[in-house]
Amino acid sequence: AAADAALASGIRAAIGLITVDFPSSYATDADDYLAKGLAARDQRLDEPLLTFCLAPHAPYTVSDAGFGRVLTLAEQIELPIHLHLHETRQEIDDSLQRFGMRPIERLRRLGLLSPALIAVHAVHLEAHEIGLLAEYGCSVAHCPSSNLKLASGISPVSELSARGINVGLGTDGAASNNRLDLLQEMRLAALLAKEQSGRADAINAHRVLRMATLGGARALGLEASIGSISVGKAADLCAVSLDDLALAPCYDPVSQLAYSVGREHVSAVWVAGRMRVENGQLLECNETGLIKLALLWQNKIRP
Repeated sequence: AAADAALASGIRAAIGLITVDFPSSYATDADDYLAKGLAARDQRLDEPLLTFCLAPHAPYTVSDAGFGRVLTLAEQIELPIHLHLHETRQEIDDSLQRFGMRPIERLRRLGLLSPALIAVHAVHLEAHEIGLLAEYGCSVAHCPSSNLKLASGISPVSELSARGINVGLGTDGAASNNRLDLLQEMRLAALLAKEQSGRADAINAHRVLRMATLGGARALGLEASIGSISVGKAADLCAVSLDDLALAPCYDPVSQLAYSVGREHVSAVWVAGRMRVENGQLLECNETGLIKLALLWQNKIRP
C-alpha cells in the first residue's frame, strides 16, 4: 500500500520490508513478514522511483533467528538494513536483562554492523559504541523531533560526524512527530547539536543541509543517483520561495534554509525531472479527497 501511494503521488520512496516476531493483521511471524515484503518488492522491481530496504523494527522486537534471516537476505539481494537502535534507555536496560549485552553489541555479534546498516535514532551511545559505528561504516538516521516528543534524549550527532559516521535526517512517524517536515528537522538537528556539544559552531547550516540531502541518499546506498545537484544524477529538486516577510532579509540562503524556512515555503518540487508541486500545490493528488479520506478514517479509528 505504501509503495502504491508513493507511485500515485509521484514521489521517490525507499520502502521498508518490515520484520517483527509477533503477529498482526498483515502477517503471522518473521518469515511471513519477509515473504510478503519480498513478494511486494518483486512486483515493483521495474519502478524507477522505488527502492527497497529490509526493515527489522528493533532489537527488542526481532529474535536472533529473525535477524539471521534478514542478514542472509541483505547479503543475497544487496539491500540496506534499517532499524531502530539505542532510541531509549529502557531499550538498553531491557537488552542487558534479556541478552546480557547492549543492543549494538548484540547486533555486532550477529554480524549486522556494516555499511548496509541504517541505525535510526542512535541516541544513547557510549564512546566505544560510536567507535563501532565508525569502524563498521554504519549510517545513522537522526530524528530530533521524535526524540524530543518521546523524551528519548538527544543523539550525539556532532560526535558522530566528527568520527566520520554518515548521518542523515528523518522524521520518524506521525505517532511521534505531528509535523512531518524535514526542514523543521534540519533546524532542530542544528540547534540541538549545539546544546548537546556545548559548541555554537557544531553542525553548521551547510553540514545540516548535507545531512538532509546527501546524508540520507548515502545511507540508502543511492548517493550515485540522488542527493546532490550533479551531472548524471536524477533531477530531484526542491524550490523554496523567500518572498515572505518572515524570511527577510536573506544574507545567506543556506543559513535561511537551516534556521528559518518551513515546508510552507516550498513553492515547487521536481522528482526525476518531472514537476510534482507547483506554486505550493500538489499536482498528482486530490488534496480535498485526501482530507475527506483522512477524516473518514479518523472517525473509524477514534475510540
